[in-house]
Amino acid sequence: MTVPLTLLSEHRCFGGTTAFYKHASEACGGEMRFGVYVPPQAATRKVPVLYYLAGLTCTEETFLMKGGAQRVAAELGLMLVAPDTSPRGAGFPGETDSWDFGVGAGFYVDATQAPWSSRYRMFTYVTKELPELVGAHLPARMDREGLFGHSMGGHGALVCALRQPGRYRSVSAFAPISAPMQSPWGHKAFGGYLGPDQEKWREWDASELMRKQRAPLPPLLVDQGTKDKFLTEQLRPELFQDACAAAGQSLTLRKQEGYDHGYYFVSTFMEDHLRHHAATLNA
Repeated sequence: MTVPLTLLSEHRCFGGTTAFYKHASEACGGEMRFGVYVPPQAATRKVPVLYYLAGLTCTEETFLMKGGAQRVAAELGLMLVAPDTSPRGAGFPGETDSWDFGVGAGFYVDATQAPWSSRYRMFTYVTKELPELVGAHLPARMDREGLFGHSMGGHGALVCALRQPGRYRSVSAFAPISAPMQSPWGHKAFGGYLGPDQEKWREWDASELMRKQRAPLPPLLVDQGTKDKFLTEQLRPELFQDACAAAGQSLTLRKQEGYDHGYYFVSTFMEDHLRHHAATLNA
């Protein structure tokens, strides 16, 4: 049985449509929301789909409002899909106490610790439930999926790809949390969602997963601003770069001089990332 979508709003944009939907989610045990840009080419044919995973505190609206992606996506014929960053309204103790855990901070993992395990199953949502909805309701070519994201979502994109090698035809990230086992954000999130056993954290850490990778991913593109205030303590791109080198994984890590962590940085290099994905998705 196909889960119905409720249209929240719809906006004409570069010849296509930006829209926002809500639906009942089995994976997350309640209502979830996502945004989508459908390019003009979808009026006559199905188009490749590119998922974007946003960072801490963001919603399904953030990327489509701030990322500056629709103009180039319209040119390239790419559908953009942006889920929310966590379940909302679960009512768990501590859910809204801090900006880097709980609401707006799902980290794209499937939580194993109570009470989070009943609702915070963002990996299953992003990789299974959401694509099923996209394929059922939207003019998407489900044999041509790409994945990218920013910060927490950049790490989420890398982890989703690494845990499902062969699934995504293209992958990239902006300022990802590259090695959460080596960052305060990661310790807080993984300790809360996954419990104290750090061996279990390795299955959700992009650098740890990359070191064990045997089937290469598509060539990866990562952009990192040199003036990012989170660079040294939280993001640690050099650790992911080392892991890729050890695994023989193709990685282009670009250090963008003077750029910070926000959407001024993301929007500046958005076109490069979309063309990186289109080169494979439209091949």
